[in-house]
Amino acid sequence: MIALKEKGGVVFSLAQENSPVEGCTISRSVCEAENFGMTYFSMAHDTDISPEIFPDRKIILNASGQLIMNLLGHELALNEGECAIVPANTPAGMTTSTGCVYVELALREGVNVNKALKEGEVFSLGGLVPYQSGRVVNMDIIKAPNLKFAVMAFDEGTGLSEHSAPGEALIFALDGEGIIGYEGQEYHIKAGENFKFAKNGRHYVKAHGKFKMAILLTLEADTE
Repeated sequence: MIALKEKGGVVFSLAQENSPVEGCTISRSVCEAENFGMTYFSMAHDTDISPEIFPDRKIILNASGQLIMNLLGHELALNEGECAIVPANTPAGMTTSTGCVYVELALREGVNVNKALKEGEVFSLGGLVPYQSGRVVNMDIIKAPNLKFAVMAFDEGTGLSEHSAPGEALIFALDGEGIIGYEGQEYHIKAGENFKFAKNGRHYVKAHGKFKMAILLTLEADTE
């Protein structure tokens, strides 16, 4: 089981709770498994991380500020809520003039990435799925036997009925507002905020208007 080193049962902002420190770059490992890792990075304004090469593909999700990624001789500008995939064994450097907080998802052997995502291109997680009248639209972004990362779009009046999952889950609110029901209480969540469910925690999701979110879900190794 992959453990998420994040507090559960409260609405929080990973961008605010990992805000940059003047003149510094900071990293914090949130989870680590054989085939997957997640790390938060915060960079103060006018700081950089020199190009580095890793054997893993990485998804970079910018949570706040602007991040400039130097990749294959090109500069990719990631604004808040935007992502890019760094190919394996490819040098990538980071710099920011504004200061930024971003999430790095390291994808190792056995993790499949949706073919709709192209390496070396900037994309918005929320832009991957459209709103459809009266429907919930779901796209799996990454998938492995022990984890799933998906993006969901909820039309007004739609949601997910109460259920539990065999692992922990981390919500990234992307657009609009939603209501999270968790263990008998309701929490309002809006774009830029986060929420963690514990393993087997009973929860539901309702759109407050239109709502988009991403969810990182850990699973038992033998779960399909």
